[in-house]
Order: sequence, then C-alpha cells, then structure tokens
Amino acid sequence: MSDTSTSSAETTHGNQVAGGAASASGPYAIVEVSGQQFWLEPGRYYDIDRLDLNEDATLAIENVLLVRSANGAEVGRPYVEAARVNLKVLAHRRGPKLIVYKMRRKKKTRSKNGHRQALTRVQVESITIAGQVIT
Repeated sequence: MSDTSTSSAETTHGNQVAGGAASASGPYAIVEVSGQQFWLEPGRYYDIDRLDLNEDATLAIENVLLVRSANGAEVGRPYVEAARVNLKVLAHRRGPKLIVYKMRRKKKTRSKNGHRQALTRVQVESITIAGQVIT
C-alpha cells in the first residue's frame, strides 16, 4: 500500500515539474516580443523590454507561435495565421539593479557598474484567433 501512495505522489510531483511554472488549465498563447518569447494568459500582467508607447495605449501582437484554447492547441509554422494577442500598457518601470564587477587580479584594475533594465508592464486583454476571442 505504501508503494502505490509513494508512486502516486511521485507522479503528481513529476506532473508539476513537467507542466512548468504557468498553469496549463486555461487558455494561453506563446508570443514573440522584443526578441524574446513569452507565455501569456488573459487577465495577467507581464514585464517586457521598454516599448515606445504611452500608458493606457493598446498593442496588438501578431507574432503568435502557439495558441491553446478549450478546443486544443494550434502551433504555427512559424506563426499562427490570423492569431492576435491584445495588450494594454499599464506603466513604464525599471527592473532590479544588477551589479557588474570586473577585476583583473594582480593588475590593480577594477570596475564596478550598475544596470537597471527599462521595462514596460503590459496586461493581456484578449487572445483571438480569426476574430474569435478564446476562453
């Protein structure tokens, strides 16, 4: 009996690891923005590299690599045709400070620099395929 309970616990743990950090129960889309790929879910907000848009502006992303809905997943080659993700710009922010320290030993050469990435916080308003909003 203890073996079956252990194996079911291991299976559950394995599914959590294999599923990734995002929840796979609802609809989502994987899009390409600013040279990076993001897993986007409706109603959530994300920080992406700074966009040259005003706050409360909307952005339509057509570089959609994958869309998952209740009907199943649709994979693009390379992009899903007629798929669009609508984003709303919430704010412009700066990321956490990173310290860059370089030292050449025995040469008395040291440099210390800080960096904060410029980010834009966006909220996913909707994910659409051929004009239909997926839920």
